[in-house]
Amino acid sequence: MVTIVDINANTPLRPRHPEKANRPDSVSPAKPSWIRVKAPTTRGYADTRNIVRENGLVTVCEEAGCPNIGECWDKKHATFMIMGDTCTRACAFCNVKTGLPAALDAGEPEHVAEATFKLGLTHVVVTSVDRDDLADGGAAHIAATIRAIRAKCPTTTIEVLTPDFLRKDGALEQVVAAKPDVFNHNLETVPSRYLSVRPGARYFHSIRLLQRVKEIDPTIFTKSGIMVGLGEQRHEVLQVMDDLRSAEVDFLTIGQYLQPTKKHHAVMSFVTPEEFSNYETVAYTKGFLMVSASPLTRSSHHAGEDFAKLKAARDALAR
Repeated sequence: MVTIVDINANTPLRPRHPEKANRPDSVSPAKPSWIRVKAPTTRGYADTRNIVRENGLVTVCEEAGCPNIGECWDKKHATFMIMGDTCTRACAFCNVKTGLPAALDAGEPEHVAEATFKLGLTHVVVTSVDRDDLADGGAAHIAATIRAIRAKCPTTTIEVLTPDFLRKDGALEQVVAAKPDVFNHNLETVPSRYLSVRPGARYFHSIRLLQRVKEIDPTIFTKSGIMVGLGEQRHEVLQVMDDLRSAEVDFLTIGQYLQPTKKHHAVMSFVTPEEFSNYETVAYTKGFLMVSASPLTRSSHHAGEDFAKLKAARDALAR
């Protein structure tokens, strides 16, 4: 077992996930052939990495160990993770570092806007760590980032993947007022798995958050996603679809959970491509405008292309 540590010249070595250090190892089954991806080695990947580094930015692509990083970065598509690299939550599935975060960087919104401009992004995805330590959960910082991108790149469409703003009154309203084109908040899993997978969150609060976005501004697309392979049952996934549609969510993503380290939640099953295809078919019959369901689907994978399809689907309904 390899212990992952963060290296900083000014501080002692510390585990990336100190809250998981004493947990017994969880063993997952071997990955099937449909999960395999190539290592990132292209020039486009290197160029994207350099732009991210030059602007001192953090990406969820790296922090969460996304399997699609080679494909996306080769196309100069990166998902920016703002408000630092340290999360105040300790979800059992997530590879983002946990602990006490540093103070917000007031210049970060401008840095994200500059990187968006340099990468020539027509659609940008901005996510963040959870910041339960902040009075507004970081909502004002997210809103400032949206406004900075709008000012620098007025034709770029903006998608935000936000925390749940649990017990942060007025936070959601700040983000919605900045008018992102897509508001994404992931449920991550089915309700019965929350205690072991996402213990710091509340399922029906997240559903209500997404519903509230539509109540405030019906023109904003809403989006949510779950992982499968965490011990959920098929009927539970179908119920999640119904709950999201009751909140008028437009776009659903479903992807395979992959275990970051043996200290994280084990993979309970690998869902076949055929099962994903069936989930996608069912989701469309329930009324979602856009569905992406495959083993390697992630919230921001092909986000730009999917946004175009999402907009076209809504336009078709309006005719």
